[in-house]
Amino acid sequence: MSGNATFTYSDTAILAVTAAIAPIVVTSDEIDAQLLDTYERVGLRPGMLENLAGVKERRWWAPDVTFADAASMAGAKALAEAGVNPESVGLLIDTSVCRERLEPSASVDIHQQLGLSSSCLNFDLSNACLGFINGMQVASMMIDSGQIEYALVVDGEGSRRPQEATIARLSRNDSTKQDVLDQFATMTLGSGGAAMVLGKASVNGGHRFRGGVSRAATQHNQLCMGDLDSMRTDSRGLLEAGVALAKVTWDDAQSQFSWSDLDMYILHQVSKAHNSAIISALGIDSSKVPTTFPLQGNIGPASVPFTLAQSVDDLQTGDRIACMGIGSGLNAAVIEIDW
Repeated sequence: MSGNATFTYSDTAILAVTAAIAPIVVTSDEIDAQLLDTYERVGLRPGMLENLAGVKERRWWAPDVTFADAASMAGAKALAEAGVNPESVGLLIDTSVCRERLEPSASVDIHQQLGLSSSCLNFDLSNACLGFINGMQVASMMIDSGQIEYALVVDGEGSRRPQEATIARLSRNDSTKQDVLDQFATMTLGSGGAAMVLGKASVNGGHRFRGGVSRAATQHNQLCMGDLDSMRTDSRGLLEAGVALAKVTWDDAQSQFSWSDLDMYILHQVSKAHNSAIISALGIDSSKVPTTFPLQGNIGPASVPFTLAQSVDDLQTGDRIACMGIGSGLNAAVIEIDW
């Protein structure tokens, strides 16, 4: 293992965390119906998405909604909930995997949509499904240093394009059983947005971001590779390597932060098999692990903040929360938030 890093923050708090829910529901039964001829031809049965992955449905944005639009929706909601004037934001980080173009950055679109000031530093930060947590790290360093007063971290993801392209590709007469298996994970993806406002705890109160531990296992950088039209995944290899990295990261974090029995565990939302394997490897209470993947799918880096936002009503002041993100490549981080 390489890339070990422990990080702590002294005066950073989460002031708001919000989710933007895409409106169009696409069930796994609907996808199976479109691939039924392919399943019969290659000797597979429908139902794998729901029975194996545990994904009953996922959501799509309308065709005219961009990834930056989704991130902006979540960002506007977070700023309103935090009661922070957009002109007071000193840093905007867009952590989305999905992007319309190579340049300019997606952050400039979001910056303009939200009416942020010209003094607000803005940029994209990409690290697969770990990007949002990395964005929180960068924002917290700048808040603790006194460089900025408020930071906004956003994410907007959409699974419509890759799923439509994959369904079309797998529906061709030359697709094979291995093609279906290699692209199975693409069908578990979902669409959504998430955003978080962070600021100084000493000034604003809020929920303290204490810190965490990150680890890298980049020897596994070929297990999941994709773009907006195609994603190929060694699902078993990714599961085994991801769980092993999660275990190393968790054990290191426990020794650094004296974690034993926390009040809630927010895990990156991938699938039923992934969730069960992580819970077993970490030895945590499954009743304290909320899930969003059954009805939302895997929303990439938005999944951790999205699930946290959906769980706010179940949290009480003083609760200690661990959030774990894992990004293909592989990179992992586990952080603590004191609610």
